[in-house]
Amino acid sequence: MPNRVLPVLGCLALALVWLLDLGVIQPNRIVPGTGHGLLSAVGGLWAGLVSLVLAGCVLLSFLPLRRRYLPLLGLVGLSLALLPLLFEVFAGRHLPEDAPYARSSIGAGFWCLLFLLSLMLIEILGRLGSGRGLQLMILAVIVGSWLWILRGGGLESLSLVREFNARPDKFEQALWTHLALAFGAVGISAGLAFLLALKMIRSVAWRRPILGAVSFLQTIPSLAVFGLLIAPLSALAAAFPALQAMGIRGIGWAPALLALVAYSLLPMVRNTFVALTEVPESLADAGRGMGMNERQLFFKLKLPLALPVIVEGVRITTIQAIGLTAVAALIGAGGFGSFIFQGLGQAAMDLVLLGALPTIALALLADALLTMLAASLKPTPATA
Repeated sequence: MPNRVLPVLGCLALALVWLLDLGVIQPNRIVPGTGHGLLSAVGGLWAGLVSLVLAGCVLLSFLPLRRRYLPLLGLVGLSLALLPLLFEVFAGRHLPEDAPYARSSIGAGFWCLLFLLSLMLIEILGRLGSGRGLQLMILAVIVGSWLWILRGGGLESLSLVREFNARPDKFEQALWTHLALAFGAVGISAGLAFLLALKMIRSVAWRRPILGAVSFLQTIPSLAVFGLLIAPLSALAAAFPALQAMGIRGIGWAPALLALVAYSLLPMVRNTFVALTEVPESLADAGRGMGMNERQLFFKLKLPLALPVIVEGVRITTIQAIGLTAVAALIGAGGFGSFIFQGLGQAAMDLVLLGALPTIALALLADALLTMLAASLKPTPATA
């Protein structure tokens, strides 16, 4: 049966890569550059090769072949792995040698090509019914290829690379700050959510107040929460110098961490409560029949069965926390958000990308790892 998704994506990619600029040459960091379409950017040979690959994908997806997804996987995967070579060719053709401040930037055509090829890869992997192992192996090959091309030095003129090379220490510091804030908030909220869920299970009267409180916290806009915490934390820091010595002030990591914990509570509490209360009572009765007491039933039966749903709540919360940590840079918390807001202030879009791309990569990595963890924790049905 012909695939209807791949031809649409392939034709769209072919049209956009020819209609939009593949790359831009800038005389320096501030001055707007000159855009180059596919043919002008990489020449006839590479433009023909890109078009041939996309047209081949469209043609293969139409053919009524049972095993057509395997060659499609190879074609799209190889295209994604070697995509940075287009920029190496582009910089070699257009970057003036006597202009040390000149740089190349990624154009809209390249982003569209990367996005649509990624969607094609996801569609092919879904049709093949591939497991997480194959998906991670393909991702590792693509990332490894990009790093290998990057280390070759052909992309040194890329403005994104130059922004990174100008501040590697700040980038590393932002990475650790971002990780500490996001995962610190997830860890604290996981512990609090577990205790609140246990309280809701043991006392029905507490269910409505607890769920109402965490739902209310979720409805407040993130910037408003950051702003509301500045005044009380400033007053506390002024009243207790010991708090100032710990770095707790009206701005910085403290209000950011509190706000992230507040935002993380609703999915954590809801998933933990539902997971622990949805364990079938017949299984608990079977455990009691085997002589288990309530403590053994909780730790040996209910908690293991509830873990996949609890981890799913942790996954949602982690992705949300990684994104919100970028916003926390507005109150001086640091992290990758500092690059994003500096870039917006200086109208330097590559500096914005230096903060945005790692944030997206962290969220995708956390999603993949926690999805794999939740799948591995699901109980395996007993075989006869």
